[in-house]
Amino acid sequence: DSNVLIGNTALYGATGGKLFVQGQAGERFAVRNSNAIAVIEGAGDHLCEYMTGGRVVVIGPVGRNFGAGMTGGLAYVYDPFGSFRDRFNSESDKILKEITEEGDFEILELIEEHARLTDSYIAREILNDWENQRRCFVQIVPRSELDNPAVLPNRDCELILNKEESDLDQVYDTKTGGFVS
Repeated sequence: DSNVLIGNTALYGATGGKLFVQGQAGERFAVRNSNAIAVIEGAGDHLCEYMTGGRVVVIGPVGRNFGAGMTGGLAYVYDPFGSFRDRFNSESDKILKEITEEGDFEILELIEEHARLTDSYIAREILNDWENQRRCFVQIVPRSELDNPAVLPNRDCELILNKEESDLDQVYDTKTGGFVS
C-alpha cells in the first residue's frame, strides 16, 4: 500500500512511546527522535535525520538521504531488492551492517507487534516467510551505538557488509563508494 498515512515530520523530537503505522510516513519521519520506537511501511526523504535514540523499523520503500546526521538509536530497513544503499546518507558517522541475532530478535518482535496491532498485510507476508525475509533487512548503526547488544559482535566494523551471500568476503566502503575484499 503506497498511502501516506502519517504526515511530514511525525515523531520529530519524540522522547518515548511506540508508533505502528499501516502505511507510509511523509518526509522527515523520526527527525531528532531521541527514544521512540516505530514500525512504518515506507517513508519519504530524510528519514531518521539527526536521530539520537530509539528504534525505527521500515518494511517498505524509503526516500533519499536516509539517516543524515544520525548519531544515536538504531534503524532497520527491509531491503529485498538491495536498493537501500542508494538512499543511505553515508557522509555521517554511521555504518550499514548485517543484522545480529539480537537485532534479528528485536526486529521480529516489533514486526509481530506491528502485525498484531495493525493487521498489516506487509508484516504478515514478511512473518510468514521469516527465515528467508529476515536476510533482507539491513541495520543502520551510528558509531555511538557499536556497544549496543543489538549491534554486537562487530564492534570494530568500519565498512558495510555486502548482502550477497556469494560475496560475503567483500565489504562496501562508504568513503570510496566501492566494494573491497
